[in-house]
Amino acid sequence: MIRALPVCALLIAGPAFSQETIEVIPLDDIQEPQIGLDAPIPPDMGLSDTDTALDPEISLEPLTPEEAADAGFAPIPQIEEEKAEAAPGAVLRVLDRVSGALNDMELANGQTTGFGRIEITLGECRYPADNPSSDAYAYVQVRNVGAQVDTFAGWMFASSPALSALDHPRYDVWVMRCSSE
Repeated sequence: MIRALPVCALLIAGPAFSQETIEVIPLDDIQEPQIGLDAPIPPDMGLSDTDTALDPEISLEPLTPEEAADAGFAPIPQIEEEKAEAAPGAVLRVLDRVSGALNDMELANGQTTGFGRIEITLGECRYPADNPSSDAYAYVQVRNVGAQVDTFAGWMFASSPALSALDHPRYDVWVMRCSSE
C-alpha cells in the first residue's frame, strides 16, 4: 500500500507536468488582415497571380441570351404568369381545437368577424382566371381579441393550407374557396 502511494501521485500530477506553454502576444503586435481584391494572396493558398479568378480583364457582366447559347448554356424557359381575378369574398373554415367546434364562415372583402377569442379579417380573395374552381388565394389577418398586433397576416392558399398556415395554440383557420356573390 505504501509503494502504491507515490505511483498514484505521479499519475495524478503527470498531466500537469506535460502541459504545453501558451505564448501571449500583445495586442499591438497583431496585424489586421487585408480583405478585398487588392489583398495579397497568401502563399499557402495555391493560387498564382495569373489565375483567371483574379484577372481584371474578365467581365462579371451577365451574358446575353446569344452569348449564353454560344457558351453552351441551356436557355431559361419563359414562365407564363397566371392571371388572377378578384372575388367579392371568401369562405373560411375555422377549427377550435379545444372544443372541437368547426365553423365555415363566408366573409366579404374587408369584413371582420369574431370566432371565440380571435378576430378574422378578409383582405381580398383571388382565383385563377382560366380555371376558377381550381384554387383560391385569400389575404387573411387574424388577431387575438383586444390585441393590437396581428397573430397572422398573409396569403392563404386553398390548395395548400400548410404552405402559409396560422400558428395559433387554439385555432386553425384556412381558406376553402372564393365566394361568387
